Amino acid sequence: MGVRYDIEKQHFVFDFKHDGTEDIISLTGKGYEVTAFGKCFHYGYEFGDNVEGSVRSAFIKHLKFPERPLKEEPDLTQFIQRAIDNLNDRINLYDYDLVVMPESSSEVNKYMIRYIYRFAQPMLKRMELVKALPENIAFDMEAYSATYLDDTLENGRPRYTEAQKEQVKQSIQEMLELIHKKDYFTIAKDVKKAKWRPYITQFLRFANDDDRELCERIYNQNVLVIDDIATSGSTLNEVMRALRVLNENNNITIFSLIGRKDLMAETA
Repeated sequence: MGVRYDIEKQHFVFDFKHDGTEDIISLTGKGYEVTAFGKCFHYGYEFGDNVEGSVRSAFIKHLKFPERPLKEEPDLTQFIQRAIDNLNDRINLYDYDLVVMPESSSEVNKYMIRYIYRFAQPMLKRMELVKALPENIAFDMEAYSATYLDDTLENGRPRYTEAQKEQVKQSIQEMLELIHKKDYFTIAKDVKKAKWRPYITQFLRFANDDDRELCERIYNQNVLVIDDIATSGSTLNEVMRALRVLNENNNITIFSLIGRKDLMAETA
């Protein structure tokens, strides 16, 4: 199945039976399962390589913030259901013990959760990670230094002088001070593509102590992390940071309704 964009009428046409040459987004096939964030990553749909950014943005807006409530949009709900059906065929959702998702102003994640429960075991637990206060956002200077500031040249000499390192650290500190004064959504927009973005931490937090304790107690279980759109991978990266309390004996699978093959593939 696929979706095409009618330029003249400026709306999206869903075809749940056929693939078309003009489709902007299609249900994934062989590339459905890849490695991202060091985990198994599945995604339901992928945009075509030649789709313009404006069309992608328009479709994402249409999906996340439709004119009517999501439950009154049969094309969109079927669009979501097909992806979950495909996911269940591959991983068997009944085997999963916990579903984790980021807080979102869109209805899509919550709808996915409700539909997942049709396949899942009765005891399936769910958890929503919420946005942290801007003043709590931090920067992982140790990791950034290890990757960049402490880098050496081929002859073994340091790439940067101590003065240059201090200048960079000062710039980062100034950036953090500005972030602490902003609202969350402005932060996400401003630093999304910045080279420092992977090192800005604590965007998301557990909603309460009970959720954190639940994660700490989970052992040798299957955990599913979901999100609606994963075109940059920044939100999923924050979710995985927050879930570091989960030990390596747990099987963590990541699912996004829309994604891409090279999503954060280098991220451990």
